[in-house]
Amino acid sequence: MAKKRIMVCVTQQKSCERLLIKANSLKDSPTDEVHVVHVIKDNWKYFGELKGSDALDFLFEISCQYGASMHVFKATDIVDKLSEFSKDNKIDVIVMGESKESKKQQNMIHRLKNRIKREIDFVIVSLDYADTDEYKNIICEDGIVNKAFVKVNT
Repeated sequence: MAKKRIMVCVTQQKSCERLLIKANSLKDSPTDEVHVVHVIKDNWKYFGELKGSDALDFLFEISCQYGASMHVFKATDIVDKLSEFSKDNKIDVIVMGESKESKKQQNMIHRLKNRIKREIDFVIVSLDYADTDEYKNIICEDGIVNKAFVKVNT
């Protein structure tokens, strides 16, 4: 079986952990790869209101927790950079959070789907994913990830 390569598009928000949980559940074997990707627009303030190091630490910690590789880029065009990364790394699946944007030209999911010129699966994680049975089966009562559900690369 071919190695599955999963790309998780994250922001500086702590709620992006739900995307990593979903991506990790898509792995079929220990050799499958999860790549956490965050792109900062060239002229934007680095990591918004959070201290840069705090945001990086958070993204790094949750990436390590799930055995994922973390990639942080600065680019003029976020969609171009995500598309380029997916091509260069032969990504099979892209996991993104549900967009609140109703206009297609503002919707990152729509823009990325249109930019990628090859067959690729998109998994869109709903804003209420934490309320689903799937999520509740992964997260223990104390809020910690149930290690039985974590498929870490070896």
